[in-house]
Amino acid sequence: MIEKKNELRETANRLAAKGKGLLAVDESTPTIGKRLAGINVENTEDNRKAYRGMLFTADGLGEYISGAILFEETLYQDHLDGESMVSKLNKLGVIPGIKVDKGLRTLLGAGDVETWCTGLDGLVERTAEYYERGARFAKWRAVLQITDDGCPTELAIRENAWGLARYARACQESGLVPIIEPEILMDGSHSIETTARVQEKILVEVYNACAANGVFLEGTLLKPSMTVSGADNADKAGSEEVARMTIQTMDRCVPAAVPGIMFLSGGLAEEDASVYLNTMNSMERKGAWSMTFSYGRALQQSCLQAWKGTDIEAGQKAVMARAQANSEASTGDYVAGSQPSSQDTLFEAGYKY
Repeated sequence: MIEKKNELRETANRLAAKGKGLLAVDESTPTIGKRLAGINVENTEDNRKAYRGMLFTADGLGEYISGAILFEETLYQDHLDGESMVSKLNKLGVIPGIKVDKGLRTLLGAGDVETWCTGLDGLVERTAEYYERGARFAKWRAVLQITDDGCPTELAIRENAWGLARYARACQESGLVPIIEPEILMDGSHSIETTARVQEKILVEVYNACAANGVFLEGTLLKPSMTVSGADNADKAGSEEVARMTIQTMDRCVPAAVPGIMFLSGGLAEEDASVYLNTMNSMERKGAWSMTFSYGRALQQSCLQAWKGTDIEAGQKAVMARAQANSEASTGDYVAGSQPSSQDTLFEAGYKY
């Protein structure tokens, strides 16, 4: 029996609060190293601490950001001034979260590109420790891919759905709200209609697995991909079609008990991620859940370029601009181009973090 249902429900509702979303800063050490290399900054613990500490001391960030997903190193880290990162976030009114999966492995017996997510062993004990440290929600990334030769297979869909449900139940036993993330990579040349068909199948399987495992849906959040065309599709769907198809997919598959859908940006450019989210929140839908954001690259690219390793004020100004843009997009009030953004493409084939 899950004992902390009231706390889980309250935390999930706070995370999905109107006009707020999540900042995903849970990149592994090698991945944040790639980001830092892009601005000629060495990947050392002090530099990682300086960058993330800059984010977590941006005055007013809690007006737009309800929670921050951390890598384990950051959860146990102190700011350069000696105060814990958890304390810095709490002072901003931002709820600390933690990435708990242990990464992807090849799924034997499935397609060549298919994976399963590791980390269930000892998860209940780890999440209890994370809760004691101050984390109140968690994230686990399952990855599926659409290919011309039949992926995702039934095996991959079942395996990843079951893993997400087992993770979710383990988190709730410790008092952490699980973010359920069945990401569909943008890789491929498939149409948006193909994405929608596959995504519906995946989400149905995920929620069937959650039901079988007794997951308390009111104390969960969903972090799906937007329903988009493959990155190599020559006739890519525009923002209106993406919004319409995404809402259709969510309406068909996401239970009403789920408080919030926190979309991942999945390699979309900063401005596109905001515009797509805004368009969705400007349309009618059946579901009452909050539709907001859980962005990593689409909240940090401008910030990294402005910070450059030393310029705290410029970095904070940039992250606040994109946080405000996405906050406005989550209520359908964003005016395209009203906030500065990086023009860089953020798509990476076979993205790993």
